[in-house]
Amino acid sequence: MYPARTQDVPPGRTLGDALAEGTVLLDGGLSNQLEAQGCDLSDALWSARLLADAPQQIEAAHAAYARAGAQVLTTASYQATFQGFGRRGIGRAKAAELMAGSVVSARRAGAATGRESWVAASVGPYGAMLADGSEYRGRYGLTVRELERFHRPRVEVLASAGPDVLALETVPDMDEAEALLRVVEEFRIPVWLSYSVAGGLTRAGQPLEEAFGLVAGLDQVIAVGVNCCDPVDADRAVEVASAATAKAVVVYPNSGEKWDAEGRTWTGDRTFEPSRVRDWQRAGARLVGGCCRVGPAEIAALAGQQAPPGR
Repeated sequence: MYPARTQDVPPGRTLGDALAEGTVLLDGGLSNQLEAQGCDLSDALWSARLLADAPQQIEAAHAAYARAGAQVLTTASYQATFQGFGRRGIGRAKAAELMAGSVVSARRAGAATGRESWVAASVGPYGAMLADGSEYRGRYGLTVRELERFHRPRVEVLASAGPDVLALETVPDMDEAEALLRVVEEFRIPVWLSYSVAGGLTRAGQPLEEAFGLVAGLDQVIAVGVNCCDPVDADRAVEVASAATAKAVVVYPNSGEKWDAEGRTWTGDRTFEPSRVRDWQRAGARLVGGCCRVGPAEIAALAGQQAPPGR
């Protein structure tokens, strides 16, 4: 039995309502903010380890983004899975409690600002659980049904915890997107679908028009787009996502640096420019922010660059 809804969603506009009225600002990379706070993320569980070991650090990271102007706070559940926690000796009941707690931490940090905010429960790809960079390749050798069986239990826990939206993020492959979309149909909660892309294709090499097209006509999906990619690749992807689906577009790229999975380090130059937000908005973006290596300072700058509502 999974934990019941841990905290009621506060009254007010839904995130979907807000997107219909203008742009909503996302947060940035949770891991880089935790590292800036002195946290060690060398464990295979990455930031999810802190759900058990230092939950106060996660709430502090959320609070840093909220102070920077982020309106959507994304939970520390990207790499949180029953399998991953199990390898650390954490049983299913405790693992479910930790996943649900990730929603509570984000909700509390947003509420402390006294401003309108929403919580996105992160559902990372299967490859994130492997902790070997597979989320940047896809093509795991699993069927769609096998991927459904992997994702369903934790989606159930996260949905029951009361987030405003499920963030199906850093998805490298249409097969995994299909599996996730099938699973979330079972739960009455809005979702966004965000692919990780490279050079105009999904990480698995599929055309973006086809990948984004999976959500056409699905009312549960309030936004579709890209994250955890080069800002240059994000520019074109926003246009493609808008044209393929007529939905609000979500875009939150990395800093421009590249992740070296073997060396477990970032290399290259930072190319994230907050001024890009105007072009994203003109192309249809309504959820904008940053991913890995984009911190509170960049999110604050992004807030200052946004076009006024209706522009």
